[in-house]
Amino acid sequence: MKKILFLALLGVLSCREQRGSATLETDFQKELNAEFKDATTSPLTENDLKTFKGLDFFPFDSVYVVQAVLTRTPDSDWFDMPTTRERIDKYRVFGILKFQIEEIQFSLEVYQSERLMETEEYANHLFLPFLDKTNGIETYGGGRYMDLEIPPSDIITLDFNKAYNPYCAYNSKYSCPLVPIQNYLDRPIKAGVKSFKKE
Repeated sequence: MKKILFLALLGVLSCREQRGSATLETDFQKELNAEFKDATTSPLTENDLKTFKGLDFFPFDSVYVVQAVLTRTPDSDWFDMPTTRERIDKYRVFGILKFQIEEIQFSLEVYQSERLMETEEYANHLFLPFLDKTNGIETYGGGRYMDLEIPPSDIITLDFNKAYNPYCAYNSKYSCPLVPIQNYLDRPIKAGVKSFKKE
């Protein structure tokens, strides 16, 4: 009987682990917190840095790790993407990402920065900004970002647990691209970084 109870409990725990509800810090969370605690890399104001203990994250959830089909748009034009300040950045639509979250179909545009393409380190960088129903409630009102790399195939992994806030969510001195309205997901994405709460 004890063995049956143990196996039943083990099965429940395994299901929970598969869902990804563990509260332990992920590597992404550790790296981001380390960046924010370091005065040489942190976007925080001097006052906020003094009391900073760590960012607030949703618990890791494997539901928000999805495989997307990338349809490339090689002939797209460069356009001016507005930012939170006067600066204008040149971007183009690199492609369209189509994916499912809990059997609901979604589509997002993924972008390439003209400025970043000129640097060797970021030549393959893709920029994925998005809005969702948590904005202004649990997450930053202006939306969040994800960093991707150009994949060798037309399949790319989207891990929304790595969604982060733009620097202007922490400090008004930064200029951050505004999320295009077409990248609105009509559901709450409860993954990644939450809104910043000052101590």
